[in-house]
Amino acid sequence: MKTLEVVELSVEIDQNLLIDHASFTLEEGTITALVGHNGAGKSTLLKAIVGMLSKSQGKIIFNETYHQDEDFLTCKLLLAYLPEEPMLLTELTVMQHFQLYGMSYELAKNEMNQRIEEMVKGFELSDKLNEYPESLSKGMRQKVQTICALLPDTPLLLIDEPFMGLDIYAIDYFEQLMKEKVAKGTTILVTTHQLDRMKGMADNYIMLQQGKIHSQGPIDQFVTIDRRMDE
Repeated sequence: MKTLEVVELSVEIDQNLLIDHASFTLEEGTITALVGHNGAGKSTLLKAIVGMLSKSQGKIIFNETYHQDEDFLTCKLLLAYLPEEPMLLTELTVMQHFQLYGMSYELAKNEMNQRIEEMVKGFELSDKLNEYPESLSKGMRQKVQTICALLPDTPLLLIDEPFMGLDIYAIDYFEQLMKEKVAKGTTILVTTHQLDRMKGMADNYIMLQQGKIHSQGPIDQFVTIDRRMDE
């Protein structure tokens, strides 16, 4: 099944065309690496799929059924999003963030608590549950945001630079969780500069260049990002 279909998507901000007629499909239970130079439009594309940025044209379809324009709230429940920079609320503790995300996706309390306990242990956050974001290091905040995104079992998981700020043990655990998600049928679209890691995990790649899809296909066909061309 097609978890996500992006059709002729364009995003324009202040008369700047940031995404230019992008089209691609993500199949169920696959990992796709979204690659490109800084400023190529990777984060912009993810935010448009999430609905944080308005598109100037095109269609975004989830599970071959739900259109973002017509079923916005339903589409929100079909995806989870891990941003590059943590977006945590200063007035909530770490545990309260987890509870808020779990409740937002209508997770059963027992199941939610079990998942929180497992991931808190895996990411070594057990002694931080009553802390507020401002008292945490950037790496710790990233771990909190990561757990929030991984709590629900959504058909689609969007991840922007997943390994930024994480220590080697957290990265290994994160990779394990991603593989477990895919084994359950989750589709993952991930941006990363650590291409060597993703080549061992991803099934496919999409390469963006100046807002346009330069190429896409199986990950084993991807060699390297082309040098940025001087205008």
